[in-house]
Amino acid sequence: MFRRRLLRPVRPIRPIIGRGAVAPAVPPALQRANQLMAAGDYVAAAGAFENLARGAEDRGLPQASHLFLRAGQAQILAGQVEPGMQHIKHGLSLLAENARWERLKQAGNRVVNELNEHGMSNEAREISEFLQTSLAGAPAGAAAATPGKRPVMPAHCPGCGGPVRASESEWVDDRTVECPFCGSPIRSQVDG
Repeated sequence: MFRRRLLRPVRPIRPIIGRGAVAPAVPPALQRANQLMAAGDYVAAAGAFENLARGAEDRGLPQASHLFLRAGQAQILAGQVEPGMQHIKHGLSLLAENARWERLKQAGNRVVNELNEHGMSNEAREISEFLQTSLAGAPAGAAAATPGKRPVMPAHCPGCGGPVRASESEWVDDRTVECPFCGSPIRSQVDG
């Protein structure tokens, strides 16, 4: 009599990143959201990022703040300014709640600059005031800029396609940041 062998589920192969560290599996939904954003389909991208952000927040993941910021950016680019502003404020609030003061300052200033570049001075002022209020609760010197020159990072995460901003990313070592969206380690290609 033949016995049936039980098949084990196939696990996706994840690349090994220097020093034996394994890159986290990137959710296809996150890759798709970044593809929609890059293609200019801001309405669909906004919905995708919002779903990802809510799921990350429900699970208490640190990526929730950046996903809400990205959802807000997509909504504003789609012409949905009020819901976009709410998502941006929520993303910034999550950074403040988790005492990520430097990230809050960097992300908030970037949002203000982007809003000004799009001629949305009232919204930029609103975020600037929100940022000042949020940073008022920070300990003295907590949001001070990190001194020193950092290496040049790729513009996008090779894992999920999200934008890489070294100033808003967690540094793993002197040449590697963690993607704020998927957690993949991203190593600099060239020192800057």
